[in-house]
Amino acid sequence: MNSQSTESHTVVVGAGIVGVATAVWLSRAGHRVTLVDKLAPGEGTSHGNAGVLASCAMVPVTTPGLLAKAPKMLMDANFPLFMRWSYLPKLAPWLYQYLSFANAKDTARISERLNFITGDSVEQHQDLAGNTVADQWLVPSEYQFAYRSRKEFESESYVWGLRREHGFVPELIDGGAVREKEPALSADFKCMAVLKHHGHIRSPGGYVKSLAEVFESLGGRIVQSSVKDIELVGDKVHSVVTEDGPIACDSVVLATGVWSGPLAEKLGLKVPLEAERGYHVMFKNPSQSVSCPTMIAAGKFVATPMADGLRCAGVVEFGGLKAGPSKAPIDFLMRKFKESFPDVSYSETVEWLGHRPAPTDSLPFIGQIRSTGVYTGFGHQHIGLTGGAKTGRLIAGLISGEHDEVGLEAFRPDRFS
Repeated sequence: MNSQSTESHTVVVGAGIVGVATAVWLSRAGHRVTLVDKLAPGEGTSHGNAGVLASCAMVPVTTPGLLAKAPKMLMDANFPLFMRWSYLPKLAPWLYQYLSFANAKDTARISERLNFITGDSVEQHQDLAGNTVADQWLVPSEYQFAYRSRKEFESESYVWGLRREHGFVPELIDGGAVREKEPALSADFKCMAVLKHHGHIRSPGGYVKSLAEVFESLGGRIVQSSVKDIELVGDKVHSVVTEDGPIACDSVVLATGVWSGPLAEKLGLKVPLEAERGYHVMFKNPSQSVSCPTMIAAGKFVATPMADGLRCAGVVEFGGLKAGPSKAPIDFLMRKFKESFPDVSYSETVEWLGHRPAPTDSLPFIGQIRSTGVYTGFGHQHIGLTGGAKTGRLIAGLISGEHDEVGLEAFRPDRFS
């Protein structure tokens, strides 16, 4: 008998950062692991993010006052929030619940929980990628926020107050010193808040692909196929049903982002999850770049120096999974880029649309569905790359018995049941 036939076998569904990180950590712990996705590793939402290891990203979008501000935001051509109005009736129940968390008490609670996932992001990615081929993509760096004035910075005092509470205290640069630090920026920027001890990934897609190589070098198997169902026998996982046939297993990790919802529902778990459409524009061969990820506060987008250009990523659009890209968000990014980097030329642009998985309470779903042997690792909204390494480590620890679920109570997949 093959010795592997007596080993426990885990199937990880989803080859983005969370799935690949989970697969690597499980393989390092000696587990037999199969990674399944309809796309090659790093081809989905994990490919298109801003590339920031944003350790300070514990503040949810749903801060106090959002309910009153939201209508104005939607109508403001200079604010990066867009809506496909035909989708609003379907979005409404989720949106009502989402906005209910926009209060001081919930924001403080959510920030505390998110900080557990994001706060040590750089160290977690260094542990995951260090001394492997994936390490080439990882750059410890600053993370900076560019403002047109000190007054504009102070208008975000609530958010900066929460960051300070969790140890993220910015160094402030004013006046001409802003352009001395970042010559590519417009002279209109007169204030910059700089955070140390952050990082970025020079190619998010390349990084996940390299981690998949690490996984294979540890004996892992990658199957490119669509997952149709997860079969339970006696409320215990038996197999993952793909379009190419079933894969027998003892445990499953569900890490397919916003597409995890329908699979979870087949297991009796209904989660309030919505697709938040995010865009980026890659500016190839830019004449100038920035030294580190730079959040342009007025446009709420991040400019990140990457291996194949300067990527500007951000913008929120609600419109579901089925519709193609909208013109307005890309036009917005192009306009804000030209305002912020007026002297930067480039050879071409590449546009991208992806779907962030957004739970109503801004907290990812991490844990086991009942006692089925099916574990969840999805719903990270804006912190997928940042929190991906740690989430994968946590899930691997749950499966290995190194962690218990008590410490992950806030992320329970059934917390809305």
